Amino acid sequence: MHIVVPSSSNTFQKSWIASGRILFLIAISGLGAIGLVVLSALWAGTESDAAALDRQRQLVNARLREQVDQVAHVIGQFGNGYLARVYPASRSAGVSSSLDTVLTGAAGSAISETAMSAFGYDQAFVVDEKAQLSMLTDAKTEKRYRWMKPLFLPLLKDSRLTASQSPTFTDRMPSSLESRRASAVRPNHALANLMRLEGRPTIVGIVAINEAPEGQPQPTRQFLIVVRFLDGAALDELSRQQGLNGARFARTADADENEVAFQIDATANGEPIGFIVWRPDLPGSRVIGRLMPALSIAALVIAVLFSVLLVRLRSSLGELKRSELHARQLALHDVLTDLPNRALFAMRFEECLAETRHSTERSAVALLDLDRFKAVNDTFGHAAGDELIRMAAERIRSVLRPGDTLARLGGDEFALLLRDIRNDDQVLLSICDAIVAELGRPFPLLRGEAVARVGGSIGLTIVPDAGRTADDLMRYADVALYEAKMGGRGQWRVYSPSMDGGRNARDILKNELREVLAKGTASSADSAQSGPGSTRPDFGALEVYYQTVHRAEGGYAASGAEALVRWRHSQRGLLTPASFIPAAEEGGLIDALGFWVLRESCKAACNWPEDTFVAVNVSPAQLRRPNFAEEVIAVLEETGLPPSRLELELTESSLIEDNSDVYTVLKSLRSRGIQISLDDFGTGFSCLSHLVRFDIDRIKIDRSFVSQLGAKANGAAIIGAIVTLSRNLGISTTAEGVETEYQRDFLTALGCTDLQGYFFSKPVPLRELACFAKSEGGAGPRTIASGAIA
Repeated sequence: MHIVVPSSSNTFQKSWIASGRILFLIAISGLGAIGLVVLSALWAGTESDAAALDRQRQLVNARLREQVDQVAHVIGQFGNGYLARVYPASRSAGVSSSLDTVLTGAAGSAISETAMSAFGYDQAFVVDEKAQLSMLTDAKTEKRYRWMKPLFLPLLKDSRLTASQSPTFTDRMPSSLESRRASAVRPNHALANLMRLEGRPTIVGIVAINEAPEGQPQPTRQFLIVVRFLDGAALDELSRQQGLNGARFARTADADENEVAFQIDATANGEPIGFIVWRPDLPGSRVIGRLMPALSIAALVIAVLFSVLLVRLRSSLGELKRSELHARQLALHDVLTDLPNRALFAMRFEECLAETRHSTERSAVALLDLDRFKAVNDTFGHAAGDELIRMAAERIRSVLRPGDTLARLGGDEFALLLRDIRNDDQVLLSICDAIVAELGRPFPLLRGEAVARVGGSIGLTIVPDAGRTADDLMRYADVALYEAKMGGRGQWRVYSPSMDGGRNARDILKNELREVLAKGTASSADSAQSGPGSTRPDFGALEVYYQTVHRAEGGYAASGAEALVRWRHSQRGLLTPASFIPAAEEGGLIDALGFWVLRESCKAACNWPEDTFVAVNVSPAQLRRPNFAEEVIAVLEETGLPPSRLELELTESSLIEDNSDVYTVLKSLRSRGIQISLDDFGTGFSCLSHLVRFDIDRIKIDRSFVSQLGAKANGAAIIGAIVTLSRNLGISTTAEGVETEYQRDFLTALGCTDLQGYFFSKPVPLRELACFAKSEGGAGPRTIASGAIA
């Protein structure tokens, strides 16, 4: 009874919190993924825009440098070539005059006009080394020049204007005249700078336009200064060439939200002289603008779908957790009475023992069962028996104190844990007397159609006076219960050591059962020794009863029968397996008993129709035998029954213990064609993995669920779930405890493949098995065969 069950509420709460965290992480991950997609698209567009904008700036910068270089090149050619051809006679003669080396004002004006008209400069000036005008001008031009003059002075002093270079030649061989010219003329250097004039970005070019021949003095040097403003026609041309939308010049970076500004720096000192502002062509933004509606709709759809999925997942998790909590509740409580079951009682009993070891508190544990319950069950059916169990539980519970525990162990057996009884026996006296009195009153059953008088017997022991282990205490309570029954029933007894002198109920049953088996073995081995002179006591004989199983379709024809062992005791009457199977297991007699039932059932089934089967219950102890499969095959070969007509019924507790060994045994049996059935499914430690791992052929739905049909919705829901699960796994289903026509029709509609219960037939001896009577002939009841005990 060392069963530890975790707190259902705490486990449920922790599981729910963990599930909530998982859902939160999933939600965050999903939203993060959607955000990452959107951000990636935005990042790609932004990077594309940045690359395009950088490209446009590079092109603008390159175009400005190109224009500056072009101005320097053009005026350099102008200075080196044009003036050399103005006075060819004097230059060719190699002589110089003041008219040759110093231009007149008229000549300067002509040069200025030529530069503006022929090359399209906005302004041109001819000046001397001191920046004085060497040309004829009007007052307006002279005034304008005075504002510009301070900015030209640094250019006139630039050392690059006086650097010397080797003479240049034409591609063809020069004539003698041209040779003399070339030897007499030094090429002039031109330079051009970006600067701000009159608050406007400007390219200013300068070149020397009079140079004395080599070897001759230069009286006064003169220069041509040209001016080209970049915020007028030049900016328009730049906009057309580079595709600058709405380009304009601004002194400050006052670009609008959809514009960019490119800074123009002075060539001489790098100071900003203004900004070119335009609306850039941004392909990334254009693409994002086109894709963003689609991306937004897609993201919204994904978010909605993800939200629906999360809501559905959370709902499913909630249902799963509630189902798990309900399953835990069922695992700790009896389905029929809603009382604590054996597991919960064991847990509370262990807690009680742990507390009493360190205190002076006294408690009591009691076993209680109903008298003559089997007679009520057999007479009125299982529905009446279940009703009697529920009414008895309510009556017992009504006389207990709030801190006491009442549990149903199975069948008509109950257990009591009475805490804190101190040293006053009046507590035990009053409780036990009240329980016996309540159970002694009549029980109206089947809506008043029947009245049962059963009574109850109680055996109890004191904790910790009689012992300290749970097994010992339960055994003592069992001994006391047997004494109460042997004393006439309808009473209670407290355990005392004197009751152990061979009066233990199970010990007595074991001895008597051993005698029955030994007697049968001796009579089969040597019939002479089993005559009237035998001195062995007579405790009756074992018989096999059969309860038919019927197909749910096709007229409810019998598809087989379940073999149920009975002990026809010479003194106690007909005993059911619940009365002596525990004693057989404890005394090591279960193997001999089980194989006797198996052999007798197979012999009987050989005379049945070929499309029928026989179902035989197998105990966990039998499955633990390493050669169990070989022994079953030997029985089939001995009797001649085909393996496919044998169905072995197991309990789920058989599959929990020695899992690997049981798996090997069952695998060997199924390989020979023997069918495997799982009995009382849903009432024990139900585990869906057993159905797949052990390759179960049939599920038997417990009668406790069938009895709830028409009374509780839970019964129909549980049966429907089991049938649906079985159908999906390809497993047959047999519903036990069918008592009424309504239950039969309802189970058939749900999809059960087979039905079993008192509505069709009670367990009967082989000679009374009416549906197989024609095939069986005159077969009669069988008793134990030889070789039952090794």
